[in-house]
Formats: sequence, structure tokens, C-alpha cells
Amino acid sequence: MTQDMVATLRPLLAAEASAEAYASGAEQGDLEQAVWLRLLERLDTDGPPVDPQGWLRRAVRSEARRSRRTARIEQPYAADPADDDGAGPEQQAMTAARHRALYDAVRRLPGRCPSLLAALLSPKDLTYREIAGELGISQGSLGPERSRCLGCLRRLLTPEVAAGEPRG
Repeated sequence: MTQDMVATLRPLLAAEASAEAYASGAEQGDLEQAVWLRLLERLDTDGPPVDPQGWLRRAVRSEARRSRRTARIEQPYAADPADDDGAGPEQQAMTAARHRALYDAVRRLPGRCPSLLAALLSPKDLTYREIAGELGISQGSLGPERSRCLGCLRRLLTPEVAAGEPRG
């Protein structure tokens, strides 16, 4: 039944995600993967939706709204808060400690996250295609997986970052 549902919903999901992706600022593949994940979670807890097509349309729109909210909330820094140019020994030591903390946190992440983030942080500057090939996953799932891993990393580092001295 699940395979039939996936086969039936795949074209509709592609069309709906394509229609919503541009306005939400999200990638179509990211929206699709988020909706598939929501469907799997729903199947695990509540079983299949009564109206799969209606549920799918609502789920795509909900994910698109979430993506728009996230894009509005996240603001880039005006300047790099940790500019290391011309750094003296003290700044170099602090930068090295920050890098160690980052790599230690990456190693503590669950699942494929350590290898994925290590590839992204690699000085080789690998492309998504190269990283996907190295990890044995599809290139389309790399973005959503990267987002989940960065979310885990953010939650893991929050106590360490929050404990620092205020800037200014």
C-alpha cells in the first residue's frame, strides 16, 4: 500500500513543490523531501491520510510557509564576527580553540552527520556531486540532510556559544 501511495503521489508532489518552491525561497527537492518525511512520520503514528492528495497539498504549503518564516528570521551578519585577518597569537589561539570545539561537536553528531559535515568542511572544497558520491547518497538528499545535520550541530553548540562573553 505504501509503495502504491508513493507512486501515486510522486507526480503530484513534484508539481506542488515546483509551484511553491520559488515563492518560498526553497529548493523543490528540499520541499519534496520534507513532505515525504512528514508522510513517513504520519504513517508511523496515525496511518495513511484519508485524503492523500489533499493532505499532500496542505503539507507542501505548510513546508513552504515554514521555509519562508525561516528565511525571514535568519539574518546574515553584516561582517564576519570572528575576522581572523592580521590576528596576533592570542587571536590565533582562540581561533584554534573554536575550530577544535567545532570539530569535536561534529564528531559527536548522530548518523552520517559527522562524515557529511567533515566533507563540507574539507579543505578540498568538494562539490555536492563529489560529496554525494563519497558518502553513497543521492545528490538531491544532500541539501536536506545537510540542513538537519547543521540543526543538530547548532543545538549541540548552543550551550557552548551561549557561555561566551558578550560581544561589543
